[in-house]
Amino acid sequence: MGNQVPEVGKILRRRFLEIEREIKLGEEMMTLAVSLLASLLLLPLAGEAAIGISQTQILPVSMAGTPAAMVLPLFFSPLNTTRRSFPPFPAIYSHRRELQEKSSSVANAHMRLYDDLLTNGYYTTRLMIGTPPQKFALIVDTGSTVTYVPCSSCEQCGNHQDPRFQPDMSSTYEPVRCRTDCTCDADDKQCTYERQYAEMSSSSGVLGEDLVSFGIESDLEPQRAVFGCETSETGDLFNQHADGIMGLGRGQLSIMDQLVDKGVINDSFSLCYGGMDIGGGSMVLGGIPLPPDMVFARSDPVRSPYYNIDLKGIVVLGKKLDISPSVFDGKHGTVLDSGTTFAYLPKEAFIAFRDAMMDKIPLKQIPGPDPNYRDICFSGAGSDVSQLSKFFPEVDMLFGDGQILKLSPENYLFRHSKVHGAYCLGVFQNGNDLTTLLGGIIARNTLVIYDRRNERIGFWKTNCSELWERLKFNGAPSPAPFASESSYTSEIPSPALSPSQAQNYSLPAQYRVGVITFDISLSVEYSDMEPHVKEFTELIANELEVDISQVHLMNFTSAGNGTLIKCAIFPSRSGFISNKAALGIISRLTEHRLQLPANFGDYSLVEWNIEPSKRSWWQVHLLGFVIGVAIVMMISFLVVVVWYFWRQKPGAAGAYRHVDTAFAEQELQPL
Repeated sequence: MGNQVPEVGKILRRRFLEIEREIKLGEEMMTLAVSLLASLLLLPLAGEAAIGISQTQILPVSMAGTPAAMVLPLFFSPLNTTRRSFPPFPAIYSHRRELQEKSSSVANAHMRLYDDLLTNGYYTTRLMIGTPPQKFALIVDTGSTVTYVPCSSCEQCGNHQDPRFQPDMSSTYEPVRCRTDCTCDADDKQCTYERQYAEMSSSSGVLGEDLVSFGIESDLEPQRAVFGCETSETGDLFNQHADGIMGLGRGQLSIMDQLVDKGVINDSFSLCYGGMDIGGGSMVLGGIPLPPDMVFARSDPVRSPYYNIDLKGIVVLGKKLDISPSVFDGKHGTVLDSGTTFAYLPKEAFIAFRDAMMDKIPLKQIPGPDPNYRDICFSGAGSDVSQLSKFFPEVDMLFGDGQILKLSPENYLFRHSKVHGAYCLGVFQNGNDLTTLLGGIIARNTLVIYDRRNERIGFWKTNCSELWERLKFNGAPSPAPFASESSYTSEIPSPALSPSQAQNYSLPAQYRVGVITFDISLSVEYSDMEPHVKEFTELIANELEVDISQVHLMNFTSAGNGTLIKCAIFPSRSGFISNKAALGIISRLTEHRLQLPANFGDYSLVEWNIEPSKRSWWQVHLLGFVIGVAIVMMISFLVVVVWYFWRQKPGAAGAYRHVDTAFAEQELQPL
């Protein structure tokens, strides 16, 4: 998504703005020096009371590596300090250094990530715009430099997850008026934007300014920010389920640049994507403590407008591939782009990587899921992601300073959608493009910190699905170290087990599961969901691996712009659900592993519950009754057998005798 093609004019304009910012900064420093000199000269002429008013105050700053700020009372501000603080125009950048030197006691925006890399092709977060807030699902894209949502006036916008933004419904919305340093609309009234992407999709519209909120779990208060209000979109942007894009790249319209310019966050942000089959994750706008064993790669902002890293080589199973480091430095270099799904290498690097993998993988090669693509796939690895390292080799990425990022199989594989236990390489040739593009698959279960101020990107292998709960912020976060990691004091917990492993749920051996109930919240409206109830029931049965007759929708209600569904999984003929099956169902639900089509939107598990088996009197006492009947029948049988043989004993009372039977002891009785 974020693989944009910059124009030469934009690059020249960017360089011109950087020069202009340096000139303005020099002018302001000269003004400050003259004012300070004047204050010192006038100080002896003032009375004691005047001295009490005009004396300088030295304010300590806790941000490491930043000098203390000097505040001079009765200091006349330059004329341009009254301008509006919004980033489309270069004047604001003359104050960037001053804003970064403010106190480090700033908040950060801690936000959840949703969706899945393979199913949806992207990760989204929730952003609220306007007063009252209007909610949107935006693709997290480090390759885009503008945040935009569909506008209510859009005539060429697709049907997305949420209703379009309505400027008239927000009391805090203001259009960005046309000025000389922005592209204006046909009426010369409002600034516009336009973005085109490599996959031939595009977005264009007008610029507006409004309050942007980051969710109830964020420490950062709502901030005024400039964003795009779409009036036209084409290609994948038109067809995607997500509403729009959250631009985290470097640029005047980037949400990161705007927040940093306001001084409300540190110049850093973090992304952590869930693993294979898991999805979700975390995002933090602002600084967080750095793990002591984090691997860093240098990122040169002058090299390209994207987040690049100095990749120098690739190692497969301990053997370095015969690839010149210059291969990874072509065109835009090696770009890390969260809006791209897979990884793309230049031709020479891809051939070397492909040949090495095919040589090291001891599995049968099979055709890919789509005959239109020549995917490289292998079968026979099983469904357990934690066991993939037995079949697929470890891959190392070598950076310019000698640091190594280790990639597990889930960082370069994706599941075959048609063959169980088969996987395909998620690394492809980047056509004739010389750029190395590393998409989100590379960052699965990896905390990636974009330390923009120190011009570096950090990588740390962890469990991103659990990181949301394990990261605890006590007040404002500490700023990232500037020179070394020696100042790191607050450690993040060590990596947990792979999230692909089932969580440690357990049930007593004698416990019999009768019914599993759970509430699911879907982001689609009730009216859109109602015609697809049967389809949804079949999907739930398929995803939880139960018979469709066991799935019952107990309740189906509207919840704002979404739908709340209460489901129940009943036992089959056995009368109860086995503990193993129950634990499997719980794991799929709690680990967000249901793969629902895009027309059902995003889902979240609200709650779940297990009810014990409620058996009838006959079901409870059947075994005892059967045993009792068996014992009675056995006793009766023994009694009959004993009685029979006792009757057959000679001389027994009542024993049968033939009439002419003679007995020696018998006397003849008289008649």
